[in-house]
Amino acid sequence: MIRYDLICDKEHPFEGWFSDSGAYDAQLAAGELACPVCESKKISKALMAPQIGRKNNSKPAQRAAMAAEKQVKMRAVMQAVREYVESNSEHVGERFPEEARKIHYGETEQRNIYGDASLEEVKDLHDEGIAVAPIPWPDREN
Repeated sequence: MIRYDLICDKEHPFEGWFSDSGAYDAQLAAGELACPVCESKKISKALMAPQIGRKNNSKPAQRAAMAAEKQVKMRAVMQAVREYVESNSEHVGERFPEEARKIHYGETEQRNIYGDASLEEVKDLHDEGIAVAPIPWPDREN
């Protein structure tokens, strides 16, 4: 597998994983690559730093334990983000796109909100100049 840092013509960075460089070339030529933010099909490789391997004398069990520890820390950060958003914002559920527009166009009071929106709805909000951002939302039980 090969990972490329990619960028669309609107300068949205993202990454793509391919079986080899030929797979990237084939998907690009077939128009199968699209920006996950704006769905632009004008994609190119971004400047990348090479992956330089370093000598790792740790045992597989040690590496697995380190990876598990990083996962636990990341989960804690994601949970803290969720708690902050819930404590400082109003949950509007599926009305999120409608409420975001009302706030943006001054039809209702300015306030922090969060809720649900499809990728297409998020794209439409971005196209209207409304700043929204998806955030990781871990389940409380897991």
